[in-house]
Amino acid sequence: MAAAGAGASGPAAETAAATFRRVYGTLKAELLKDPSFDFNDDAIQWLESMLDYNVLGGKLNRGLAVVESYKILKAASATEPSEEELFLACILGWGIEWLQAYFLVLDDIMDNSQTRRGKPCWFRLPKVGLIAINDGLVLRSQISRIFRRYFCGKSYYVDLLDLFNEVEFQTTSGQLLDQITTNEGRKDLNKYNVHVYRRIVEYKTAYYSFYLPVACALLLFGESLDNYAQVKHILVEMGVYFQSQDDYLDCFGEPEIIGKIGSDIEDFKCSWLFVQALERADEKQKGVLFENYGKSDPACVAKVKDLYNELHLQRVFSEYERESYEKLISAIEAQPNEAVRAVLKSFLHKIYKRSK
Repeated sequence: MAAAGAGASGPAAETAAATFRRVYGTLKAELLKDPSFDFNDDAIQWLESMLDYNVLGGKLNRGLAVVESYKILKAASATEPSEEELFLACILGWGIEWLQAYFLVLDDIMDNSQTRRGKPCWFRLPKVGLIAINDGLVLRSQISRIFRRYFCGKSYYVDLLDLFNEVEFQTTSGQLLDQITTNEGRKDLNKYNVHVYRRIVEYKTAYYSFYLPVACALLLFGESLDNYAQVKHILVEMGVYFQSQDDYLDCFGEPEIIGKIGSDIEDFKCSWLFVQALERADEKQKGVLFENYGKSDPACVAKVKDLYNELHLQRVFSEYERESYEKLISAIEAQPNEAVRAVLKSFLHKIYKRSK
């Protein structure tokens, strides 16, 4: 999934993205020369190929969000970030991109997926196969190597490691819940409900996509995360709203705009639209839903979409979106720190009423 950080455009944004990408080259070169392991030429070639294929290729929104958030925090204190500070912000951003790559490589194997970001999943390449499992573990271990090199000795080093460990635990636990729920849903779709959906989305997506980039920026800025429990809550709520948008666009978005053909219905997903439909459907409508959901036959998919329209779910989502925005803005305005308010508003305004 994309995260807040999308939406910037123009020369300044291009410069920020170009700077960010240059830092990737630096980190990759250092990892390939890591003195703790004597890599031969074959291993170096494999690692370089694996990193370029999996770490690059996305929108890099989560990583860029660290840099942007840090800049906003510095601007509110009327100081410009130094070159060193921006470099460290980029490294923290790449830490999240490495974490994302690790999640996706393994997720694709678990989901038996075919494509990722418009190309075959890494494990689908003939030369790779299940070696991809070890590659995922390598990606995760490299985060620790990167952070040790650049942050060991910093006052927030332990807090940084603890942050990534906690978010990894939350995200992988969310993935577990998603896998178990989908398996149960194949037998009984009544297992899907709003509460279950909320838990999956909060843990699988919201913490690492929304909270983690801001938490990294706050640590670099010298803040203690213990003082920002309410900010964490707001960002998690934003992440839940964002995933609900994703689910809505999967069904009602234009493929040429969102960049993919939605498949949540065919894939048996516990999606926002499905749990909303289940809450509103009468027994006859539930029968139609249960008979056709999770099937790849276009006629079955069409029946599910027709039912969504019959239940006026586009209107329901529009109302949910308005209410979510109002609640988030109210919570953001209640924050005493002007800089933090600016960061939170920057995230929210990029995702509100998005079409892709």
